[in-house]
Amino acid sequence: MLLAGGVSMVRGASDLAESYGVPPLVVGLTVVAFGTSAPELVINIVGALEGQTELAFGNITGSNLANIGLVLGAAALMSPIKLEGKIIRRELPLLLLATTVLFIMTLDHPLRASTAVLDRSDAIVMLLLFGIFIYITVSDFLRQDQDALVASLDKLPHASHLERRADWVLIIIGIAGLTLGGHITIDAGSELAISMGVSPVLVGMLLVAIGTSLPELITSIVAASKGSSDLCVGNVIGSNIFNSMFVLPISGLIHPLAIPAGGSVDIFISLIFCVVLIPIFIFRDKIMSRRFGAIFVLTYVGYMIARFQFT
Repeated sequence: MLLAGGVSMVRGASDLAESYGVPPLVVGLTVVAFGTSAPELVINIVGALEGQTELAFGNITGSNLANIGLVLGAAALMSPIKLEGKIIRRELPLLLLATTVLFIMTLDHPLRASTAVLDRSDAIVMLLLFGIFIYITVSDFLRQDQDALVASLDKLPHASHLERRADWVLIIIGIAGLTLGGHITIDAGSELAISMGVSPVLVGMLLVAIGTSLPELITSIVAASKGSSDLCVGNVIGSNIFNSMFVLPISGLIHPLAIPAGGSVDIFISLIFCVVLIPIFIFRDKIMSRRFGAIFVLTYVGYMIARFQFT
């Protein structure tokens, strides 16, 4: 239900935006980016409203780990990933920055000998950084591809009133599906944690996060198999930045998120993945081989097993 709702909302919003003359590139950077992280966003909002902050936190940290360890690793196993252009120079360092900022936020309160929590002030700082990231990204693309975008606008077909109404219906159906799916996921996750006698954060990391990462997994594997390496890596990087700098802060604005035991370690592991990626794509002819893909997948699986056994 979460996946179907996300697909419906993205399709309706994309068609509607293009019918009003919004450049496809801007649609891709905003609507589609939001859509791939829509399940995580809805689950976290519902979790924050219901006070299930550990499950919400685990959903994001687990999703980020799954994206970069499992999704990117599996894509590299499918076909070696070769990168060119701005992803190495800009998006990858931005992911490293976003993950570092989030890691520092989780250490902020323990260093001051207070309860570890992601409060509203932390959330506002991260949302401001996310706004700057979106502004720079969109401005850069619009500035460099202005002529192509103007030409593409002239070729856009004019949508009829009926078509726009259909797009709105898709958006409403998508939002309804996401909302209902979010409530069901949170309730089921909470009951599962109680019945298994484990922390809700583990349910969020092991089950909910993998489920919400399915869109990224499918997109990246298909992109890698077709040789679209930039799309494959860009999908993972964009999703992790969106999760860290938008989804988690939105949850923190609704309800301060207590950092569960091991939460900082989870983010630190994501940070290590990011640090390892940079020399792979800079010093190895910008190629992530199948061997490194296998290492990423095995590292992810090994950490998840250790996380479950020692928590």
